[in-house]
Amino acid sequence: MKTRLAIAAFALLLCSLAVAQTSADAPSGQPLATIDLATAEGANLVKGEWRYSDTTIIEADFRGPGADNQPSGAPVRTYDYTPHAGGADFDDSQWESIAPSTLSARRGNGRLSFNWYRIRLTIPEKVGAFEPTGAALVFETSLDDYAEIWVDGELPRALAQSGGSVVSGWNAPNRILLSRHVQPGQQIQLAVFGVNGPLSNPPTNFIWMRYARLEFYPGTPGPVAVTPQEVNVEVVRKDPGMDAVVGPNPKVYKLAEGFKFTEGPIWVREGGYLLFSDPNSNIIYKYAPDGQLSVFRTPSGYSAADIAEYGQPGSNGLTLDPQGRLTINEHGNHRVTRTEKDGSLTVLADSYQGKRLNSPNDLVYRSDGTLYFTDPPFGLPKFFDDPRKQLPFSGVFSLYQGKLQLISTDFTGPNGIAFSPDEKYLYVGDWDEKKKVVMRYESRPDGTLANGKLFFDMTAAPGEDALDGIKVDQAGNLYVSGPGGLWVISPEGKHLGTIFTPRHVHNMAWGDEDGKTLYLCARSGLYRMRLNIPGARP
Repeated sequence: MKTRLAIAAFALLLCSLAVAQTSADAPSGQPLATIDLATAEGANLVKGEWRYSDTTIIEADFRGPGADNQPSGAPVRTYDYTPHAGGADFDDSQWESIAPSTLSARRGNGRLSFNWYRIRLTIPEKVGAFEPTGAALVFETSLDDYAEIWVDGELPRALAQSGGSVVSGWNAPNRILLSRHVQPGQQIQLAVFGVNGPLSNPPTNFIWMRYARLEFYPGTPGPVAVTPQEVNVEVVRKDPGMDAVVGPNPKVYKLAEGFKFTEGPIWVREGGYLLFSDPNSNIIYKYAPDGQLSVFRTPSGYSAADIAEYGQPGSNGLTLDPQGRLTINEHGNHRVTRTEKDGSLTVLADSYQGKRLNSPNDLVYRSDGTLYFTDPPFGLPKFFDDPRKQLPFSGVFSLYQGKLQLISTDFTGPNGIAFSPDEKYLYVGDWDEKKKVVMRYESRPDGTLANGKLFFDMTAAPGEDALDGIKVDQAGNLYVSGPGGLWVISPEGKHLGTIFTPRHVHNMAWGDEDGKTLYLCARSGLYRMRLNIPGARP
């Protein structure tokens, strides 16, 4: 027993001591295997096709520096370029297809010029005799004269970083870590931005790629905290009210990566740290502002013999009750639990009228201690068709003075849930690709709901994702994980704007001392973004 405890403690220590890195901190030395992407054989092995486009420098509207040293001053004219082709979902189907053997051909119009090379990779089952499962993957290239490299729509950059995703030097190699733990069939989108230099003395030559190759090294399973690094973000402002939410120079920072799927975050003010779930890994993680990432709890939601059948057996939504006690939605265990101050667990809800709950998803407390949670079947292996499913509906429940109440069956997949700051209204989102709506209900003192109304409809919006997490700021604005991005909706139901990040945000939590930092659980990563209005939080 002592030996097992020692091994577990050592494993947790290793996780908590994960070395912070940037994309430039790639393994080196003799690789286990190499794929030459400048050959037809190499490109075919990864089912890749090189696409090419020149860019055009264009005039653009902007604003000069204001008193805040941000672009908030008088309107000005400046320059940009087109196309912006770093995004993972950018459509390059109409671009020129170029043979891998011609990467070294001189391209562009010379002098001050820029261009793009794009390729989508699929990790093969084998590279010769080498099986890449679990390996770390590095991409290396060298452009004449400079390059920036986008990976799956993301361009991360840390202070003083050289190389990796950003320019490494005059005609110097860019060497970037694509993945610490690849899997056969995994797809990776690369976009290489070429620059003719030096910029202050545009040369009398052209842009070309000297080489492009993939290298495999021993992998490092599990997520890691990274040096906080800025990533690309786009804020589409639909209404002037968005300016009160997001400043003119928005910033999003990546904090950690390598998770299977991040969800359900909550900021713990007593201690000053973030907890969040990886339901696919059955783990709750802890992220501290000093950059330390550690395992907080595992298993977080299930440990039965049939766990291998589950895609998301672990915890999902996390929150704190008015006494600061952690409350957890446990997918695989079909229940909601509370962690007491002494560390023991109290089961708050696991069945309704003698039938097990589906897989509690998201949750919120009212200030009087009444708990509200959503219960779709998304944590079950076969979702709606799973034989473990006992309830014939997907419900919204409240736990009022110890009594579990079914308060709504209006949804196919009830998901995100949040109160207005005055707790007069309860908002619930629906994960239903045919009905992407947020409903608003009046909250009654006894934990029930009244007068449910359609608050906002995103069904016609492009994008495959339906609605996931919902958070509210102290001004009453909603932040909704919706199709394509993070939608900001006023308390009157007006679409103020959308925040587009490299990874789709599925859930959020207000954090830091002033409550103005929105922590973002976005697929395989954890991010943060500073906003102007503090959030409504436990």
